[in-house]
Amino acid sequence: MIIDTHAHLMFDQFKGKVPEILERASAAGVRKIINVGCSTESSEQAVELVEKFDGRNEVELFATLGLHPYDAMELSDDLLAKWEKLIADPGSKVVAIGEIGLDYFKAKVSHEDQKRAFREQLKFAASVGLPVVVHNREADEDSLEILQEFPDLKVVFHCYGSDLEFAWKLWNKGYYTSFTGVITYPNAGVLRDVVQEAPEWTLMVETDCPFLAPQVHRGGTNEPSYVVEVLKEVARLRGKSFGEIEALQERNVNDFYGI
Repeated sequence: MIIDTHAHLMFDQFKGKVPEILERASAAGVRKIINVGCSTESSEQAVELVEKFDGRNEVELFATLGLHPYDAMELSDDLLAKWEKLIADPGSKVVAIGEIGLDYFKAKVSHEDQKRAFREQLKFAASVGLPVVVHNREADEDSLEILQEFPDLKVVFHCYGSDLEFAWKLWNKGYYTSFTGVITYPNAGVLRDVVQEAPEWTLMVETDCPFLAPQVHRGGTNEPSYVVEVLKEVARLRGKSFGEIEALQERNVNDFYGI
């Protein structure tokens, strides 16, 4: 089963286009898509997408709730209470808290405010028993330090972009790493080394659409059907068949998200 573990179909680039995107995803063999919230609005929209389109073209949809570092200042007790109700709903398909984390590259929010929001959302994830999807950019050591305050949480570093040394620190803590179409870019040799070295149980793939289209589609809007290109590259790098990597991803997604 082909799965896109990290998409943002609620973003403006896909407005009015979700049915055709799901049709193309289905034609490519994609059967599950996790739409990842990164703000108050996009988290609500991720849940709404499930309600509106789940099962369309035989594609099962899931949602996550979270505040990206860019939107860390939106965090409030009222918001967390609202999320708790959404998660507790008997029909809920919320499978994680994220994407949350630290971004010291572009975020205009102070490092201290980012860290506060990260900790509070990790605490919330622990309270509701959900895994976390981590955004980490140029904040390796701070991200890892904070995560170690919550040793029982399942963690995936989405769109992994750091080096092999840091990857081993994560794997040794039991954390997962997920890769995007960036691994197909000519200048991504460091990331390809990480993919080759990753222990089997840690490895997942995603599109992070509408961003980071694989090389063959570079310059265009990324979408879930393109996750096939990421799987192909992982298979090539690890000397496995596409089917073997597809099955590996499915096992890891089930272990991590329970889907």
